[in-house]
Amino acid sequence: MERYSIIKEKNPREIVLLRGKGCAYKQCSFCDYHTDKCDDEDKNFELNKSVLEKITGAYSNLEVINSGSVFELDHKTSELIKSICKEKEIRTIHFESHYIYNNLIPALRELYSDFNLKLKLGLETFDYDFRENILHKGIAEKNPEIISQNFDEANFLFGINGQTAESMNTDISLGLKYFERICINIMCENSTEVKPDKAVIADFMQQIYPKYKDNEKIDILINNTDFGVGD
Repeated sequence: MERYSIIKEKNPREIVLLRGKGCAYKQCSFCDYHTDKCDDEDKNFELNKSVLEKITGAYSNLEVINSGSVFELDHKTSELIKSICKEKEIRTIHFESHYIYNNLIPALRELYSDFNLKLKLGLETFDYDFRENILHKGIAEKNPEIISQNFDEANFLFGINGQTAESMNTDISLGLKYFERICINIMCENSTEVKPDKAVIADFMQQIYPKYKDNEKIDILINNTDFGVGD
């Protein structure tokens, strides 16, 4: 499992994949990412410390991800993130969070007030019916403006049966309107019952990818390890 990498293109930054107690939600139909977890906080901290010590501060920009939300990392890991970022003169920190923690984000920003904090939401799509009835994301809110209120960035998931070039284009347009940056993830085969749709992925690659591949506000992950972390 690779847990440290450097992203050199589009918003250059270091990225670390840490381990927490696991996703509190665990109901997304497409996701088995939450299996990267451990209930022992001391063991998590030991692992996370070994990863965080690789940070150099090269770009003054760090992305921190884990198999769930930043709120599921142990306290010692959170404190070490702040300490290392201060030591390495990192100004911007990116975290991920599920929408269930929406109301806790203002307090998190206060906790990291010494940094330029960017919160990324796993939204997957603005299409409410698809998001909740197919993907089971657990985001009851429908209004894009309200959804994005406490978040700066968002993840989108494309390449699933039922999506179209039109729906994917709509998600990208709305994503760029309501968030500073977006990350497009193409569905990859995993242990869930949700499978990649080759026709939808082909539509994305032919009709959408050429338009947005060089957009500095959009990261596109064709494979889920394209950031250099994971396995």
